[in-house]
Amino acid sequence: MEIQRIGRGSFLDYFKKLAEKKEGNNYQIWYTAIIHFESFLSGRDVTFKDITVTLIEDYKEYLLKAKNRRDTGNSLARNTALSYHNKLKTALKRAYKEGKLRTDINARINSIKEQDSQRNFLTLNEAKKLFKTPCSKDIVFRISMFATLTGIRYSDIAKLIWEEVQFIEDNGHYIRFKQKKTERLQTMPISDEAYEILGERKNGNDKVFAGLKKWDVDRVLPVWVAKAGITKHITFHCFRHNYATLQIFSGTDIFTVSKMLGHKSVKTTQIYTKIIDEKKREASLRNCISRDRSQELYFIC
Repeated sequence: MEIQRIGRGSFLDYFKKLAEKKEGNNYQIWYTAIIHFESFLSGRDVTFKDITVTLIEDYKEYLLKAKNRRDTGNSLARNTALSYHNKLKTALKRAYKEGKLRTDINARINSIKEQDSQRNFLTLNEAKKLFKTPCSKDIVFRISMFATLTGIRYSDIAKLIWEEVQFIEDNGHYIRFKQKKTERLQTMPISDEAYEILGERKNGNDKVFAGLKKWDVDRVLPVWVAKAGITKHITFHCFRHNYATLQIFSGTDIFTVSKMLGHKSVKTTQIYTKIIDEKKREASLRNCISRDRSQELYFIC
């Protein structure tokens, strides 16, 4: 690319064109990130030559104070601000790689620090209790069990077709699909138990979980969880957390778990090791030797 062309053109238009290539929920996140960037710019356009470290740092500060567009009065959650900021950083990185920016602005900007979020999940005993409890909708029971055994997101379970369920001699069954959230191709081995949950095989383009409706899941799951005597707030996404925590707790290394979850970086998976460490500390405290001062006896607490 000729040097004199570097810096010309609208960066905002470039940002929007990148967003148009995204799909599903990922597109919605990019779209909302652009809305916030436009709000920050107060209606003005910016060319590539207008992009500076100071401008992007100012935008970072804007995001950390910005209001949630869907909930008037509340500020953006820190991790949501991080997600929107990362979309802009991705656009900057690509623009530099394509020769549209003279300097690698992205490399000079630190990301917003991620905030550890609360991830509810079922313990092994709670999971056993839940799946021993009758569920009013068989399809909700099946996809919940499948998510617990595989860690797959609801969005990918809902669109799973039989063509994506494959078998290799001596390696067993696996599913090969494009993640709706990240748009990355994922190949995941599944256990015989997980495969049996899928039911009778149909034609290649048929949905594996035909008739699945998100409304049924949202309506049935809370009732089912309560019926099992579980008081935690459990959403369908918690089954993905179940899978991760149970894998790590049973000794599967974090890099393997990261690959199985389809995470781009192992850093995303490390939150589960923190959860397990906390649970181990709690268990060690519960099993400590305590002293009953009133009777001068020692017992296991």
